[in-house]
Amino acid sequence: MENQMPRRQARENAFLLAFAQTFGELPLEEALDANRENDEEHPVDGFGACLLRAYYDHSAEVDDLIRAHLRGWTMERIPRVSITVLRLAIAEMLYGAEHKPSVAINEAVELAKKYGAEEDYQFVNGLLGSVARESGLADADDGAPQEEPAQP
Repeated sequence: MENQMPRRQARENAFLLAFAQTFGELPLEEALDANRENDEEHPVDGFGACLLRAYYDHSAEVDDLIRAHLRGWTMERIPRVSITVLRLAIAEMLYGAEHKPSVAINEAVELAKKYGAEEDYQFVNGLLGSVARESGLADADDGAPQEEPAQP
């Protein structure tokens, strides 16, 4: 039976494997198998593997969404850390089983703060917030009462 880890750690380990994948051509399933066999420091659990598969299964759609929200940037200019964080977070928001976009955004921002350049997290937060709003996901999982419409 596979050990489950806290979601934050599972996301981070999935990010680390996805980031490593940006440097090579190893198919995802082979990378996951190698991770299970060799990587005791950053193991990818079932949740992390689901995140990775969600991105890989929908990579064209995810990348198209990122491109559609870039203002004055191209995909090639986005730092490798940021693009990896964005891809996993968008895949989780749109195709993940938990449907908690604000959690996915918060975790992505934390990963960008930890692994990215000083202000990358702001870019990540802004782009993911825009995707969430445009996709109708913003505030869908915060549990807060919805604001009443203004009275005429």
